[in-house]
Amino acid sequence: MFVMTKHVNNAPATNPILKLSLEIGPLVLFFLTNARAGLFWATGVFMVAIVLSLSITWMLERRLPMLPLVTGIFVLIFGGLTLILQDELFIKLKPTIVNTLFAIILLGGLLWGKSFLKSLMGTLFPMTNQGWRILTLRWAIFFVVLAILNEIVWRNTSTDDWVSFKVFGIMPLTILFSVLQLPAMNRHRLPENSPEDKDLA
Repeated sequence: MFVMTKHVNNAPATNPILKLSLEIGPLVLFFLTNARAGLFWATGVFMVAIVLSLSITWMLERRLPMLPLVTGIFVLIFGGLTLILQDELFIKLKPTIVNTLFAIILLGGLLWGKSFLKSLMGTLFPMTNQGWRILTLRWAIFFVVLAILNEIVWRNTSTDDWVSFKVFGIMPLTILFSVLQLPAMNRHRLPENSPEDKDLA
């Protein structure tokens, strides 16, 4: 998920191309290494690339976006289990577990009258509370769909096909889904200088 948040501590805005490279670079390395050396080597390279990506992001922005950070932590945990136990299952389960976790967090927030997306993006893109509810629900459903797709693909295809899906399937789907949300976001955007609703934080 591409989450736009404001910069803090007076850190300069990161170049969009560099930011995108930091997000997809580890996945590209994962794919290329798997093609040449297999999944275990690819997992190790993926783990190192994630750490480097997060480190560079921190140096540039003096902050770490929440979703990439959580994803990185799970990559290290499940990647480590994959390498230690020499079992491909763990790295293949990681997307299912992470996407399910994100969905549970978003849906749980809605049940408690909170939108965690608003907490992340509200200052950058002010919307009505109804807009945040709609966007949060859509992202939660999308994360569930990604978890189901991952289960279907890794259980029914080869490891190479799963890696290809992870790199060339999930990322384009996420970008497409993000773009498709723009009309709804614009419909519910608050007028300039309009006070924001406070009941859904």
